[in-house]
Formats: sequence, structure tokens, C-alpha cells
Amino acid sequence: MIKHVSDESGAEIILAFKGFAMWGVFPILREYVSGAAASSADEARLCYEEIGSLAHTYSPVFKDADFDNILKYSSHVTFNSLYQYSKFSNRLNGKSKKVSAGLRINPEFSEVSHGIYNPCSPGSRLGVTADILGDRLPEGIEGFHFHVLFESDSYALEKVLDVVESKFGKHFSKIKWINMGGGHLMTRKDYNTDHLISILKRFRERTGLHLILEPGSAFAWETGELVSTIEDVVENQGIKTAILDVSFTAHMPDCLEMPYKPKVLWATEPVEGKPTYRLGGNSCLSGDFMGDWSFDRELLPGDTIVFLDMIHYTMVKTSTFNGVHHPSIGIWTTENKFSLIKEFGYKDYKTRLS
Repeated sequence: MIKHVSDESGAEIILAFKGFAMWGVFPILREYVSGAAASSADEARLCYEEIGSLAHTYSPVFKDADFDNILKYSSHVTFNSLYQYSKFSNRLNGKSKKVSAGLRINPEFSEVSHGIYNPCSPGSRLGVTADILGDRLPEGIEGFHFHVLFESDSYALEKVLDVVESKFGKHFSKIKWINMGGGHLMTRKDYNTDHLISILKRFRERTGLHLILEPGSAFAWETGELVSTIEDVVENQGIKTAILDVSFTAHMPDCLEMPYKPKVLWATEPVEGKPTYRLGGNSCLSGDFMGDWSFDRELLPGDTIVFLDMIHYTMVKTSTFNGVHHPSIGIWTTENKFSLIKEFGYKDYKTRLS
């Protein structure tokens, strides 16, 4: 589906590693995309080594110590501010390999309702606003990058493009490409991909710019189960909590940040009269829980709890808080065979600290 949108619209669509970076399945993704979006030197290197192409790299700030590797593994580098571009432009231009420089713009318009994910909130540190950029584009800037969507539809993108063109269109004749960031959830079942294709074609034909989209979640939407075991069931003031061998803060921090309540196999939203539980993590953080879910029967230690659709963002945000081990990572094939990709242990925890 993603390749179809790219072929029909003429836009380049690449994978955003910040949303999904399980390189064990990159041989599959390489059949459909040719590149990836990186936010660090390590992500850019992963793109080069496992996708086989140079990355489109953006970061709110680039560190001096990392920048040579950023250039080594990138075809495009987008800067968050005029100062960052000024600081690194000489090193950018001093390389024999051509790296295309871009500037992140802030259109000051977004329909993202959660403030923690809204890069256009008042006072945002992300991107250059039209009044700061003014009428003069810095010499050497070849592209613009905006990222203001989150699991959004094509109609939200259409509104954003109108604002971007209104505020920054006067510079379009001086640049070569525009990166529309991520948040394009085109693999969701109710997404209108025909509408997306039409607005991208019209924008490309009208501006003459090369278009780039970098979704993350769309590549792994409704895939990847996190399997856990109930270790205990406790009750306090009528609230029953099933304590699991996984943690929301250590393994599913996106659920707490959003807040995003994942779907659980064999469970529903709370139903009066049915056994209803919070699900609690195994760290010592008092807020390491989510609730509530109803089940057809009482839960017991040893029961399995399966969280659905947990690959995008969940895997790349995990930490080792409390020394809690990550869940193992594996792949079920269509032949019903299991391949273990990674199992975590003491060495993984220790090497993060030294």
C-alpha cells in the first residue's frame, strides 16, 4: 500500500526509525522502500548498514562530536534552527560527498491534540517560524522539512499544506525538496489513500518540488504483540490489579506519555458485572499501571496477557528502569515457525551503564 502511494503520487516514502527500527525485518522493507529517516548518528549508521542507503537525518541539535558521522551516513541533513545551520554549514560544504541541507520549518499549525506530541505548541523549540526566517533563505539550503502530524489522515495533511504554502511558498522557487515528515497513517483501514495521492500529485505539479514522506507507525501498524504473564493479583479498596512480568514505564512508556491505552487480547473496555482489572507493571514506580479492562473470567497468576499492536514506538522507547529486562524479540513466520531475534540479559543492562 505504501509503495502504491509512492508510485502513483511521485513522492518518495521512507521509513522513520524513531517509530520502527527492528532491523531484523529490513530485508522485507527493502522490497518496498529505498531509504529511512534518522534522528541521530546511530540511526543514520543503521540505515546505511541495514537498509543499504544514506539516511535523511534531522535532529533538534547536532553535536560537534557526532557531526562527521552524521555526514558520513546521510544524503540529506535537516537543521532545526538558523544557528545550527550556520554552525555546521562550513563542515557540510567542505565534504567531497554532496549532502543536501534542509531547514525544519514550523508552520504554527497542527491538529495534534496531545501537547506532548504537538510540535507547533506555543513556544515550541522545533523548527523555524516564518517570521524568524523572513524573506531571505540562507545560501546552501536546498529543502524544507516539517513534521506536524501524528497518526493523522490525508485531510489533516491537506490543511497543513495550505498553511505551509501560504507562509513559506515564497521560498519554494529556491529549494529542491520538501519533507512532509511522519504521522501519515496510510495503512489504517479507514485512511483514504486516493485522496492522499491526489493532494500529493497536485502539490508536486504546482510547486515542482521533490516530495518526501517519512511515516513510522504506518509500516508496522497493527503488528507485534507483547506477551506477558500475570505474576500476582492484588486488591486495594475494591480495585483489583493484575501485576505482570512487564512494565509500562520500562517497556511501554509511550502508553504513559500519550496517554495511549493499548488493546488487550480477550479483554474489553470495563463492563459492569464482569471481572475488571487494572494491569500493573513490575517496576517500583507507583504509576506503573494502566486500567481498566474487563475479562470473561477472573484472572489468576500464571495467566497470559497479550498486548496488541505494540511494535511501533514501544520497541524503540524501552528502557532498563529498575534493571527490568526487555522482552525478547522474535518473528512468527507465515509457516508458523518462530525465529528468536534477540534475548536480553544482564550484559545488555550492564553495558548501558559503562
